[in-house]
Amino acid sequence: MRISEDPPLHLTYCLNIHRGESWQENFDAIRNYACRVRDLVSPNAPFGLGMRLSHAAAATLGEDAALAAFRDVLESERMYVFTVNGFPYGKFHDGPVKEKVYQPDWRTSARRDYTNRLADILSKLLPEGKEGSISTVPCSFKPWILRSSDIDRIVRHLADCAAHLVQLTEQTGTEIHLGLEPEPGCYLETTEEAVRFFTEHLFVEGVRYLKQRIGRTGPEAEALMRKHVGVCFDTCHVAIQFEELEDALTAYQTEGIRISKIQLSAALEVINERSRIEALHPFVEPVYLHQVKGMTRHGSLRSWNDLPDALRDVKDRAEVERLRIHFHVPLCWDGSTRVGTTGSLLSPAFFDRLREGVSSHLEIETYTFDVLPDALQCGDVVESIVREYAWAMSRLKA
Repeated sequence: MRISEDPPLHLTYCLNIHRGESWQENFDAIRNYACRVRDLVSPNAPFGLGMRLSHAAAATLGEDAALAAFRDVLESERMYVFTVNGFPYGKFHDGPVKEKVYQPDWRTSARRDYTNRLADILSKLLPEGKEGSISTVPCSFKPWILRSSDIDRIVRHLADCAAHLVQLTEQTGTEIHLGLEPEPGCYLETTEEAVRFFTEHLFVEGVRYLKQRIGRTGPEAEALMRKHVGVCFDTCHVAIQFEELEDALTAYQTEGIRISKIQLSAALEVINERSRIEALHPFVEPVYLHQVKGMTRHGSLRSWNDLPDALRDVKDRAEVERLRIHFHVPLCWDGSTRVGTTGSLLSPAFFDRLREGVSSHLEIETYTFDVLPDALQCGDVVESIVREYAWAMSRLKA
């Protein structure tokens, strides 16, 4: 839904909260859930969709007939698409995902080709005059990057994607940008790592390769790279690194790195005390990877790959004072007496930055509804999403 026209600002929720890997399942989720959310949060105005398309769903929707039929549905239902979550390539529900969510990564042509297909689809769905965004894997899972040639392949494939986005603009007039989404445990994990990747690799070797691909001057190629490739700023992921949200936004803006999309999300947070650590056990589940960061009394960070690892180890780490866990919890949940949330870090100052136009695309991203402890599932998924919209809207319009 459109929040403001000047600067342009659109808000949606990510459809990855709903189960479904095929296009038919995606379409059913729009009919069964998104339409209900629309009726409750935007009954009199067009409702923006944040699509999640797997490789299989994109292959189906990419067909002309399927696209034409979906465009008709969007028009009749007063909906529009402006962003796509292109992070999960394959299965995302109903079974262990864990590290598989990063496969294939940007070392592979499969990730490039899938992302280009998403861009092709989005270019045919975007309303006239609207820009589109696609969020994606932050290059790779950090343990998989073993040599410099891995980075070379990542940069080249991203430059290939940038060239495709440039060509789409020339052919269709639509502007689409890609956002690498820094995440704990990944090759791009912190804001500092992301800035370094852009300034030392993508804006150097990547620009040289893009220049050759599209036949432009160096400055022209760099301007196009900056226009079409940036970051997806997930507030849960930034908070887990114990970074200040406003400082991270400023770091990207200072380096001229585009903030393609901002995902509004919150992480778990606990003080390292026995009863509070025990209260995390209901959040242990087998589907998703829940990376953990611990802040020590000395100001350094400790890391665990998954929540069970942290629960086994942290009791012997008296120097760790506070934990933040990559488990997306509803924005409207204030925490319990023992378990807290990083939602309070989305401060009035942060929302001031959003209203100023730091990014035109906002997306509520709480995909974990099906694996939340029962106490947090107050009502069905539509009720939960509507409460998150109310939480976000009250702050955006403050």
